[in-house]
Amino acid sequence: MAGIRFFMEPQRSLAFGAIGAGYMSIGAAMANPVRMYELHNLTDVTLQFSLDGIDDHFPLAANGYKVIDIASNETTTDGWYLGQGTSFYVKNFAGAPASGGVYLCIAYGN
Repeated sequence: MAGIRFFMEPQRSLAFGAIGAGYMSIGAAMANPVRMYELHNLTDVTLQFSLDGIDDHFPLAANGYKVIDIASNETTTDGWYLGQGTSFYVKNFAGAPASGGVYLCIAYGN
């Protein structure tokens, strides 16, 4: 049966002690065009996230998560993707976290 195969990149994470007032990368840049991502803020504070390490793109509440399905139903050659080489960045937003971490799961297909 033809179709798009689903793959996961290795999970990326950043512990609470590494999250400060300036943006820090959450692991390595994406090795593949991203079709879907799942981001968990398992710290005890709201955090700010960025896709370029400069501009604020979205906050995520303490113990919250975000699932973004960009193109899981698209073909392998068409569709909207989060580009290969993109990195996710995080900084504190409402005070420094005292526990937990952030976790990023990346799905891609071919």
